[in-house]
Amino acid sequence: MRDRFHKLAQAYRDRVYTYALYSLRRREDAEDVTQDVLIKLWEHADSLQEARVGAWVMRVARNAVIDAHRRRRTRSEILAETVDAEEAARTVAGGGATDGRARAREAREAIEAALERLAEPYRSIIVMREIQEMSYGEIAESMEMPLNTIKVYLHRGRAMLRAELQERFETDAA
Repeated sequence: MRDRFHKLAQAYRDRVYTYALYSLRRREDAEDVTQDVLIKLWEHADSLQEARVGAWVMRVARNAVIDAHRRRRTRSEILAETVDAEEAARTVAGGGATDGRARAREAREAIEAALERLAEPYRSIIVMREIQEMSYGEIAESMEMPLNTIKVYLHRGRAMLRAELQERFETDAA
């Protein structure tokens, strides 16, 4: 069991972490989700079919991300009146950046913010496809949706993301 778990953990931990990081945008939350998923993998490693492990892991990761979003929403409601220390630190740290690096950082932040504003399941599907480069079949299996539904949601999600970014950059240019 131990060897199988280690092999599976090595194979999927980066994928889970990347998905959680893009979904939650905080390293600590992504690490927590990854740890939770690996614990569940440890508990179920012997009972999982080899062909379905990837989809199972991503389904568990998606559920853990949703739970983390719920916890964060509750926490942010409590702390709504406080200053965002992370944002303040980024602003101070970004003061000495070159124009090119600053623009690249702004673009990355705009994409991440636009992704965060996308509703589920669009966000998850885009992250799995565009960032993690999962196949349509893998996404369909992990999301427990028909393949054609995944393709439609991906198309719509990309369009929403494009519109969100276009609106953001048109507003900034004005």
